[in-house]
Amino acid sequence: MEFFVQQLVNGLTLGSVYALIALGYSMVYGILKLLNFAHGEVYMVGAFIGYGVLTMAGGAADPVLPAAVLVPLMFLAAMIGSGLLGVAIERFAYRPLRDAPRIAPLISAVGVSFFLQAAALLLFTARIRNYDTPELIPFSVGVEVGPLRISLVRILVIVTAVVLMVALTLLVSRTRLGKAMRATAYDREAAAMMGIDTDRVIAATFFIGSVLAGAAGVMIGLVFSRVFHFMGFLAGLKGFTAAVVGGIGNIPGAMVGGLLIGLAEAYAAAYLSSRFSELVVFTILIGVMLVRPSGLFGTPALQKV
Repeated sequence: MEFFVQQLVNGLTLGSVYALIALGYSMVYGILKLLNFAHGEVYMVGAFIGYGVLTMAGGAADPVLPAAVLVPLMFLAAMIGSGLLGVAIERFAYRPLRDAPRIAPLISAVGVSFFLQAAALLLFTARIRNYDTPELIPFSVGVEVGPLRISLVRILVIVTAVVLMVALTLLVSRTRLGKAMRATAYDREAAAMMGIDTDRVIAATFFIGSVLAGAAGVMIGLVFSRVFHFMGFLAGLKGFTAAVVGGIGNIPGAMVGGLLIGLAEAYAAAYLSSRFSELVVFTILIGVMLVRPSGLFGTPALQKV
């Protein structure tokens, strides 16, 4: 039971990260019907920004700032930096192709993904960087209740992810920007005729989705320490898988899909082998697509005749 509960914690931690990445995919797809395959690289850039802040503060072993100040600063810098990168990607890679055939922005997204990977390789080399989190936040510090033992770092990741998800839900459902986003997603041309600045709404959507990806990058760095130029590829695929499983374009679906994929990966690695974890994850994707192509929470698209 102790081992089972520990894998539950691991799965929720991974799932929280995947859910934040999946939210970015779902938001952009809901607005533009575009699969932003560069989103995983935005997550990677966020992880590097967090590492850069940590390094400038003296490193995890001897930081000039206390962890209670340094960690929020890492999150803030990564979220703002990733958000601005997302806006730049939308402005220069996607906006000129907005009225082009759907394949054109998809190819552009793949090109931006490769460009960011190559840029990170040239700037940071292929060497793996380490957050050295145990030096900053000891893994021995945490909560232990019966078979449940969860470190402070994992608590931080899960709680931060939940707060961001709740904040996003409230923003979309309660604010004026959220109403504009929903209107643009439903019918962009009609929203523009009603006076909504759709370009600004789309840019805001990219910013918010990229902010969540930047936070996920810092989270994964804090939990697993390893940061490298190719880390966004597989994480982006799993975030996309989570979005599709939950119902791409559906925000609650992206959250549930991320948690489901994280739990499946954790339990597969624990009870089968880490070599089979990706196989299990993508088997779930295939199974959901065969049984319910619109995803668990998605609705079938209406066909105009």
